[in-house]
Amino acid sequence: MKKIVYLHGFLSSPKSVKAQQTVAYCQQYYPDSIEIVAPQLANTPEQVAIQLAKILREQDIIGFIGSSLGGYLASYCAAKTALPAVLINPAAYPYQLLSDYLGEHQHPYTNEKFVIDEQFNAALRQFDVTTQELQALKISVWLQTEDETLNYKEAEEKYKHNELNIQAGGSHAFDNYLECLPTMLQYLFNHQFVK
Repeated sequence: MKKIVYLHGFLSSPKSVKAQQTVAYCQQYYPDSIEIVAPQLANTPEQVAIQLAKILREQDIIGFIGSSLGGYLASYCAAKTALPAVLINPAAYPYQLLSDYLGEHQHPYTNEKFVIDEQFNAALRQFDVTTQELQALKISVWLQTEDETLNYKEAEEKYKHNELNIQAGGSHAFDNYLECLPTMLQYLFNHQFVK
């Protein structure tokens, strides 16, 4: 079976609505050919780096889907593998955004406690891919203009050389995700090669 890796956002989970919709859709329409790999990402960049290194060693991956912070990480994975990625309302510069969230946090799905500090944000930079580097990658970016968490214009600028799908309205959760999912998956299928 070919694999698509789904990377969730900050303080989210493989149990999130989009992750579950992705799994259910592929089970319904691609039961014998596509498996969605949706890991519970760790709370610290150092641990996420270890997780991603392990995932990127797996065989049969054909692409990545990432939402919010997961979109930022999916760009990194695409750069490391040259595989295609679909980014949904991606965090363009999460280390800047999370500067507003310094202090202790508790993950709502895992109940684990962790601290966001300047070291945390500095460690997030290891996953950054520049606009120039992104230009060579097969990345489809999906943005909604009424994203209440992220300024979509930052992602629009960062990914200006990639395929952009900008929808008026919506939200950070990406309101009509299930409706767009077939097109997103088709992008991965059209640009696939098996790693």
